[in-house]
Formats: sequence, structure tokens, C-alpha cells
Amino acid sequence: MNNISVLIVDDEMSVLKAVSTVLKHEKINVTCAKSSHEALEALHEQSFDIILLDIMMPEQDGFSLLKELRDTGILTPVILLSGREEDAMQVEGLGLGADDYMTKPFSKTVLVSKIRAIVRRTQQYTAPASENIASLSNIQMQTVVQCGSFTLHMDSQTVFKNEKEISLSSKEFALLCFFIENAETLLTKQEIFSKVWKNDVPDTNTILVYIKRLRDKIEDNPSKPKHLVTVWGKGYQFFL
Repeated sequence: MNNISVLIVDDEMSVLKAVSTVLKHEKINVTCAKSSHEALEALHEQSFDIILLDIMMPEQDGFSLLKELRDTGILTPVILLSGREEDAMQVEGLGLGADDYMTKPFSKTVLVSKIRAIVRRTQQYTAPASENIASLSNIQMQTVVQCGSFTLHMDSQTVFKNEKEISLSSKEFALLCFFIENAETLLTKQEIFSKVWKNDVPDTNTILVYIKRLRDKIEDNPSKPKHLVTVWGKGYQFFL
């Protein structure tokens, strides 16, 4: 996988230098921002494959910036970086639209692996049908997918329900695609995590967070879902 572009947002110069050195060694293109303001300027000038975002920053913290990005429709995958490892912070970050969470100090090798894996998954859902067509499912090979009240534009990763646009992160979009592909099929947490997160060991908290987020966005009444339904003790079913 070549020409990956990464935006690193961190107010600590030592972190910016250390991480950028590692990524450049891996032939990854790097842009650094020392604040949320600099990050927004960089994002207005160019697009990136992924953002590494520190949580604890002055003026505007990482959580606030992440919320602003998602609210304005910027769906670039985000890995949050933090010196704190509390579960509550990880859940909050995932709930705001982050794709992963790493606690400082972290393994540079693991970081590079996560970056490549997330970018690969994102490109899997945005690549044209002519690219690597043998590995794509029917839904991924289409440019526009119409399923019930949902319309999915695969190239731009945008979703409309009854002609009203729904803002989804890249992971939420991938999750919705997987559910629509398997409409009315009972899916276990193991199957969902394996297919969407490409990991055979399911993270129950992560799945619960993303299910809630997806319901909040696609359901008319998230407390009484009609599309994304829980089958207690077994998994989930999706109805169009």
C-alpha cells in the first residue's frame, strides 16, 4: 500500500517528531499540526487518508475537534492518541466517531499496522469496481446502491434515507454496508467484528458503541429500532 497520507495533530513537538520519523521511514506521507487550528487549515487545503489526533491539547482538545470534523461531514478515519487509558475515554472517543484509540507510550510498529489496516479497510469501500474486483462483494461493486429507503453512494461514502443525507464515519459506513449486504440475516458479534474490523477477537464495547451510533443516525426512533434490531443473546438483524 503506497502513498498513504497522514495528518498528525499533537501539541507536543517530541511526539510529532518521533511519530513523523517512524512514518516517513515507512514511506508514509506526513503533515504535522501543533493545534486544532492548524489541523483545520491543513484539512481545508488537502485530504488525508487518516488522522492521528491527540486528545489533550490546549484551546481545543481532540474530542472537540473530532466532533467538529464529524459534524461538518469530514469522515477521514481518526486514531485518537492519549496518555490516559480509562475505558470511559475510549468509549467517548469511539462514540464521537474515532476509528481507534491508542494510549501513550505506544508501539510504533503497532501504530503503523493500525494505520495500514484502517486505510486498507477504508479503501476497500471506496475503490472503483474495476480495482481488485474479485475481492469485492456485490454491494461494493456498485457506484450507487438503493436498498429500501436507503441510498448509498459508494465512491463518496455518503448515505441518504428518504432523500435526506445521513453523516456517517468511515467505520459506520462500513458497518451499514455489511448490514445491508446481509439484510434479515442474524449476525453475531463475532461475525460483525471479523468482517468490519478484520479482527477475529470481538470487542463487545466497541460493537455496542457503534451499534448505538448507527441507530441514532438511521432510526426514526433509536429507542425502538425498526432497521437495526437486537436479537438478545444472539446478535443483530437488519431490516430494510
